[in-house]
Amino acid sequence: MADTVVLKAAALALIASFGGPLAAVPSPAYAQDSEPLSPEAREARKAELDAIARDIALTEGRQGELRAEIEALDKDNATLNQTLIGTGKRVQALEGEIEKTEQRMGALSNNEAEIRASLVERRGVLAEVLAALQRMGHRPPPALLVRPEDALASVRSAILLGAVVPTLRGAALELTADLKQLIALRSEIGRERDRLRADATSLAEDRTRIRLLLEEKRARRAASEVALAEEQRKAAALAEQAVSLRDLIAMMEKEIAASAKASAEADKSDAAIESAPDSAPPTSLGSAGRMAPAVAFAEAKGLLPQPVNGREVKRFGDRDDLGGTAQGISLSTRASAQVSSPADGWVVYAGPFRSYGQLLIINAGGGYHVLLAGMERIDVQLGQFVLAGEPVAAMATPRLASAGPVDIGAAQPVLYIEFRKNGNSIDSAPWWADSSDQKVGG
Repeated sequence: MADTVVLKAAALALIASFGGPLAAVPSPAYAQDSEPLSPEAREARKAELDAIARDIALTEGRQGELRAEIEALDKDNATLNQTLIGTGKRVQALEGEIEKTEQRMGALSNNEAEIRASLVERRGVLAEVLAALQRMGHRPPPALLVRPEDALASVRSAILLGAVVPTLRGAALELTADLKQLIALRSEIGRERDRLRADATSLAEDRTRIRLLLEEKRARRAASEVALAEEQRKAAALAEQAVSLRDLIAMMEKEIAASAKASAEADKSDAAIESAPDSAPPTSLGSAGRMAPAVAFAEAKGLLPQPVNGREVKRFGDRDDLGGTAQGISLSTRASAQVSSPADGWVVYAGPFRSYGQLLIINAGGGYHVLLAGMERIDVQLGQFVLAGEPVAAMATPRLASAGPVDIGAAQPVLYIEFRKNGNSIDSAPWWADSSDQKVGG
């Protein structure tokens, strides 16, 4: 009898988990809300996760607190740059954590669906277990000491129970184990969802902080806004005339005052670095207060941070979709991911250009240029000096995933990165820092 009590308790627990009345147990039909996740339900869950990570909006009060935080900063370049770069690092780290959390939640949801489907298939087993236990409860075997005349019935019942109970026990315990695993998976999904929501809130705050810091930096250049707007209009006209990237860079640095000044600043910086006494190879790019590169671009190999969290989908020299070879690398990223400058340098072009979409060109000195394409928004201006690791743009949404010069057919946005030396494309691989040791300085 003890076995039957244990089995009945296990079966009742299982039935309770399905939310159905006891009388409905023998029916093989599952309750509607206990069916495995349909494709539509999976899409709805994915949309929910995307909304958590993307649509969290800060309250007016919190935005005010962030604005007050920015206004309280010292207005020197070192403090602004240090805060901007540090916040940019946090944003990229949070984007990485959110992506990992989404992957874990996807795996957990798949496991949950598999267990639920398995329980659906064994609904009949559960009904048989409980039905047998109910019959045993209604007609228990006679007690031999109370009714000696029923000895034969008692022996027969004992033989039957000895044959049936182990099978029932095994089935009930297996179902109970699956139920416990299902409950554990639901709890873990809840914890991951809470973690995702917390990271998404932190990401929203840091993106707001970056926006305010960029506004502060732009405010310092307000005096030249009218002239800059005219320069940008002229740059857009030249971009329509240029037939190649080499042509575009040459025209910009010759005919646009801000770009020409940026090129001159880069040449001046090169001369200053070359005249400095020889020293040991650099281990970082310098302090956050620098207003010119502290390290020559040619000497910065192994020091540059990648501009975005992403997965490399095309390498330099790979075959492209036009029958040629890739002149840069392509990274698949999250929608709206932050893009940071990979190197110190001066902005010589920022705007749309042919199949590149939004294009950012940075003069890194020494005849080197860094090109970034595929963004939806650029946050820096012509002639501006940017530091390695400083946020400069935001990636596109998936509908603009093919904005780069090479259409790889990806569902996610793609950032295209190209390094050039004296107008010729070069392999950027030697310049990237190890991902675990981003030496951006400051």
